[in-house]
Order: sequence, then C-alpha cells, then structure tokens
Amino acid sequence: MTETTAVSCSRADDGEARRMRTGHAALLLVLVVVLWGVNWPMIKLGLQAMPPLWFAVARVFIGGATIAAIMLASGRLRLPARGDVPVILSVGVLQIGFFLATTHVALLFVEAGRSAILAYTTPLWVVPLSALLLGERIGAAQIGALVLGLAGLAVLFNPLAIDYGNADVLLGNGLLLAGAALWAITIIHVRAHHWHGTPLDLMTWQMALGVVALVPVALIVEPHPFVHWSWAFAAILFYNGPIASAFCFWAFVTVNRSLPAATTALGSLGVPVVGVLSAALVVGEPLTAATLTGLGLIGAGVAVLALNRRDEG
Repeated sequence: MTETTAVSCSRADDGEARRMRTGHAALLLVLVVVLWGVNWPMIKLGLQAMPPLWFAVARVFIGGATIAAIMLASGRLRLPARGDVPVILSVGVLQIGFFLATTHVALLFVEAGRSAILAYTTPLWVVPLSALLLGERIGAAQIGALVLGLAGLAVLFNPLAIDYGNADVLLGNGLLLAGAALWAITIIHVRAHHWHGTPLDLMTWQMALGVVALVPVALIVEPHPFVHWSWAFAAILFYNGPIASAFCFWAFVTVNRSLPAATTALGSLGVPVVGVLSAALVVGEPLTAATLTGLGLIGAGVAVLALNRRDEG
C-alpha cells in the first residue's frame, strides 16, 4: 500500500467514524425528544404529590445516584479533570439546577403543553449565538427550520390567550423564558468547551452540583414540603430519575458535543410537539386548530433539518 493510498484510507475511515458518531447522536436526540416530551404531563401530575423544587431535588438526586452507581460498578467513578470544572458548573447549575427549578415552579401556573413550548424557545438564542460565538455556518436549511419552528411556537404560544392581570401566570411564563435562555447558554458552552472527560464521566458531578444548587432554594421557598406517596407517584419519580434525568441529560450533552449547537437546539423543538400531544392524552389539555397548526409547522421545521442532515451524510 502506498503512502497516498494509506492517507486516503485513513481519511475515509475518519469520515465513516464521523458519520457513525453523527448517526448515533441523531438517534440519541430522537430518544431525548420523545422521553422529555412525554415527561411534561408526568411532571404536572407529580406536582400534585410533591412541591416543585423538592420534586426537582428528588429527580436529580435519584438520577445522580443511578449514574454514580453505574460508574462505581464499572470502576469509572473518579474526580474530574480541572479543565472540565467550567462545564460541570454550567451544566450542573444552569441546565440541571436552574432550568429544572424554573420549569417545575412554572408548571404550577402554566399548562404542561404551553410550558413545553416556552421552555423550548432556546433556538431564539442558540442560532444567532452559535454563529456569532462559535463561527458555525447557518445554512438555508437551518434558517428555514428556524422560521418554521418559531412560526409554530408563535401559533402555539398565542399571547392573546394569556391573562395579563394574573401575576402567577405572568410569573410562570417569565420563568419558562428565563429557563430557556439559561439552557441556551449551556448549549453554547458545551459545544465550545474543550473536553477532558466524557459526558458520562462528568454526569455524576453535574447531577451532584444540581442537587447542591437546588436544595438551598427549596429550603427557603418550600420549608415545609408535603409528600403524598402512591404507586403512581413512585412510577413518576422512577421515570424522572433514571430516565428523564440521568439518561436524558447525559444523552443531550452527548448530542450537544457531536452536533452543531444550532442543529441541537432546532432538533429539540420536537420536545414541545411530543409534550403538547402527551398533555392532551394524559391530562386532557385541549387540542385546538391553532395547536394542530403550530405542531405542524414545528414538525415541518424538524423534518427540514432531518432531511438536510441526511443529505449532508
């Protein structure tokens, strides 16, 4: 084999490995979209049994304990490299701690479907920031997906339906938008960070930091928590801990590392689609013509993005 042939084979192997990583990330993103989308009405039901901040503490603690047990059993539980501390802070405090705190409290005042919509307005922030700070090229497909997705969000959000005289409703909607902005910052940071460990290596510490961030706030805001135990609530906690927290947070960070930030944010628009449909099925939230139109627009945007990724592959 000549040197030129060897180099060509190496490049072909690198390209194949890259495509495999991209395909793996795309599959993980689909799983996250479905699992997180279904979880919105489940959280709404869980809040009837436990206050929102303590519910967030419980799900992160259970999720973190699950990851820690897996890492300990496999001999991979070790202190993180100093260079990974910034991403542990951003994911642990912003994406896990503050995002869950804002969304869980907001669900006391806002329907599950609308909450999922507002919480996933992250592309509003991520797409321009990824171009400005990361130098990512925003092509016609990304712009088209963004326009379709935001049009769908605008139809679903329907600001005319908000009771602007209700302080709780305004607080809930404001918290969801704040959570979306914080998550967008995390997406940009995860993509820009120079990783020393893998997302799985760091997830135990990110979950632990999320608990540390949440507990003081819960003690102050909800000093006398109630818990109404039942088998249904135990099932909701199990889903929220190992699945919606441990697996999904790890999977999303993994996706975020492998795909462009704008693609990750736009792909996550599938979560409110699943969330609205799940809320209609689980808690009986109405599916109006506007809702179906909005879901169709968002679905079209995600489809444009998916087809573009396939063509690129």
